[in-house]
Amino acid sequence: MAVDQDNDEAAHLEAELSRLKQEHRDLDTAIDALERVVAGDQLQVQRLKKRKLVLRDRIQYVEDQITPDIIA
Repeated sequence: MAVDQDNDEAAHLEAELSRLKQEHRDLDTAIDALERVVAGDQLQVQRLKKRKLVLRDRIQYVEDQITPDIIA
């Protein structure tokens, strides 16, 4: 039973990690597109960059949850 729960949790974390990385890439594309426009909305660019940083932190957290701690 515990093994099934661990497998379910690992699968959930992997799915979340994949979704977060895709959203991070999508934000990269959106930011690049906005910055290429001469009259781009700088406030919107700043908001997207902030969201991207939040995603990067969440990605790091999820990756840490997936990777077991190794005691040296």
